[in-house]
Amino acid sequence: MNITVNERPSSVAAGTTLRSIHQAHRPDADIVILNGGVMVDDCVLKDGDAVVLIRRGAQPSRDEFEALMAARHTPGVHQRLKRACVGIAGLGGLGSMNAIALARIGVGRLILVDFDVVEPSNLNRQQYFTDQIGMGKAEAIAATLMRINPFIACQPVCVKLEPSNIADVFKDADVLIEAFDRPDMKAMLAASYKNAYPDRPIVMASGVAGCGPENSIRVHEPGTGLFVVGDLETAAEPGTGLMAPRVGIAAHMQANLAVRLILEKYT
Repeated sequence: MNITVNERPSSVAAGTTLRSIHQAHRPDADIVILNGGVMVDDCVLKDGDAVVLIRRGAQPSRDEFEALMAARHTPGVHQRLKRACVGIAGLGGLGSMNAIALARIGVGRLILVDFDVVEPSNLNRQQYFTDQIGMGKAEAIAATLMRINPFIACQPVCVKLEPSNIADVFKDADVLIEAFDRPDMKAMLAASYKNAYPDRPIVMASGVAGCGPENSIRVHEPGTGLFVVGDLETAAEPGTGLMAPRVGIAAHMQANLAVRLILEKYT
C-alpha cells in the first residue's frame, strides 16, 4: 500500500504500524502526526495515510522543507513561486508584512529596499522586534525572513531610492511592490519603474490609514500593469493613524496580488 512520510511517497506492506515507520524514518522525532492529528498510541496504517515526523526545534533539510512546502500549494505552484523574484520598495508596515507573507509562501528571491532604521514607534504596525531597534530595516527584516524560510534568497539593500537607481536595484524583479508613505515618493517610484520596465507590474497602496471598514480596501487598476490597493482616500493624519490591522489587510492584499501575477506569468 502507499502512504506518505513527511510528504514523500512510500510503499509499505499491509499491516505496517505507525511506530515502525517512526523508527525506520526518523527515530529521533518527538512529534508524530497522522493525517493531521498528533498521535501518542501506535496503530496500523491504511492506504493513503499521511505521516509527518517532527523533532522539536530541529530544522528540516532543504529537500524535506521543499516537500512540506510544496504539499501546501501543489508542486507545480511551488516551483513557479520558487523561481520568482519580488522587489519591495519600503519596509515599514506594508513592506515588512508583504515580505513575511511572500517568504512564508516560498517566493524564491526577495529584493528588500529601505534606507531607514527600526525605531520604537515602528513597532505598532511593522514586523520588527524590540531587539532590532536601531538596526537597518533591510537587514532586520532579512534576518527575520531567514528564521521563517532559510531556503529563499533575501537581498537587503540599504539605499534611498531615486530615479537614477530604481532600474538597477529592481532589474531582476518580476513584480515590484510599492510600500512608501509619501505620495511624492510613490509617484516617483511608479514613473521610474514603468519607464524602465513598461511590461512589468507594480503593486502600490493608497488609503490604508485608520480602522475604517475592511471591505473599503480594494484592488484598483488605473493603468495596464499598475495596481493600487486601498480605499484611495484615507490618509494618515491626527486621529487617523496607521494601525496594524488595516495596514495588514492592505499588505496581504498586495502580497496576494503579487502571487497571482507571478502564477499568471509562469502558467
